[in-house]
Amino acid sequence: MNKLKLKSSIQGFFEEDLGLGDLTSESIFSEKDYGYGEFICKDDGIFCGTEVVEQGFKLLNDRISVDFTIKDSTEVKKGEKIALVEGPVLDLLMGERVILNLLQRMSGIATITKKAVGNLQGNHTKICDTRKTTPGLRMFEKYAVTCGGGYNHRFGLYDAVMIKDNHISASGGIENAVKKVRERLGHTVKVEVETESTEDVIAAVKAQADIIMFDNRTPEEIFELLKLVPKGIVTEASGGITLDNIGSYSLTNVDYISLGFLTHSVKALDISFNIEV
Repeated sequence: MNKLKLKSSIQGFFEEDLGLGDLTSESIFSEKDYGYGEFICKDDGIFCGTEVVEQGFKLLNDRISVDFTIKDSTEVKKGEKIALVEGPVLDLLMGERVILNLLQRMSGIATITKKAVGNLQGNHTKICDTRKTTPGLRMFEKYAVTCGGGYNHRFGLYDAVMIKDNHISASGGIENAVKKVRERLGHTVKVEVETESTEDVIAAVKAQADIIMFDNRTPEEIFELLKLVPKGIVTEASGGITLDNIGSYSLTNVDYISLGFLTHSVKALDISFNIEV
């Protein structure tokens, strides 16, 4: 993750939560009160978020020490200790909720991604994410996908071209849309085309797209459509794919399967933070 963006993002999250201060903690404790806290996993999963803990507490007080027992991408069991932190109690309490929110969500994403990767059949197809992320959390969520063994699709509208149905209909077809993009952009930018029919795939191949995405196709349909795509073009399947049927899609030997549910509707991994003075 970009450390500058990481720090500025977490600072913004703290500012939202703290406002003018922690009314509860500041009424009970003083700056002299010192203690330690343990992060404990309350369910099985994949842990993700070491930098969030380290940078988060450092922003609040650089006297806080953090000692991890595991690394990102590590499998954790219910009841397992993740990290021990020591420092002023006020700062530990101020950082608790924001840091836990990020840890639980990121670890939940890493966990579901690991499950998706584990349900693949064969060793060719890879799992990737989408732009269906929580506003403000895209960097965190996409990093979590990689911790679960997945890959990142484009990060935004700025780093790759993806010509979708509305682009196609408004520009007069796939070939015309790709031509306009090629005339405008340089050779380092990849061009992906979303297809919904056999005719779309043929047009995308003719236009020499770098990536062809099969949208809402069955495994059987994708298997046949792949016969139309030359080896030099990367292929992607998306839409209607679940943990239950992902194995069938991977058996087609499509290059990538993109899954929106990795980030848009994931269940957080249950993690607690217990403080003792």
